[in-house]
Amino acid sequence: MKPFAESCEQNKRPILAVLREEFAQAATVLEIGSGTGQHAVFFARELPHLQWQTSDRLENHPGIIAWLSEEGGANVHLPLALDVNHDPWPRHRYDGIFSANTVHIMDWEAVENLFAGIGGVLASGGRFCLYGPFNVDGQYTSESNAQFDAWLKQRDPKSGIRDRAALDELARKQGLRRVADHEMPANNRILVWRRED
Repeated sequence: MKPFAESCEQNKRPILAVLREEFAQAATVLEIGSGTGQHAVFFARELPHLQWQTSDRLENHPGIIAWLSEEGGANVHLPLALDVNHDPWPRHRYDGIFSANTVHIMDWEAVENLFAGIGGVLASGGRFCLYGPFNVDGQYTSESNAQFDAWLKQRDPKSGIRDRAALDELARKQGLRRVADHEMPANNRILVWRRED
């Protein structure tokens, strides 16, 4: 039985509208933290000009493979093993990178490793699109995000909603500059950084 995340169903169309714009010139996309695999099969089907490479930690691969085997097209690919703290990153360079709901469940060292890895695989002019809740200037953007952050920290004190400026600084160290901040439903956003060199 395939895993199912209700949040993926709820947010896939608003995310698609942004990716259609941000990845219009891309040919290859690496998804970091493909989770259930639902996003991958949907985005690959709706964006047929892209070759969509899934990735996640090994324990999530069976669910991703189940989705791909039942609903995946020829342009969505079996997952790479990618734990940002341990696994080697692909040697391939990608025109786009997408990740959803990842940095707030990671500890800060993992977030640093994520951006460092992206710095090695994102092609010149490529875009990194990151979906999730973010703080702005150290402040929550909604009461529900404040409650969510408290829940995250209760579950894992090293996790939590990340501040946009702190992520901008990690991106800057890798030659990336933020070029867009898309407002999304349910107090989420998509931050977009472009590889400048």
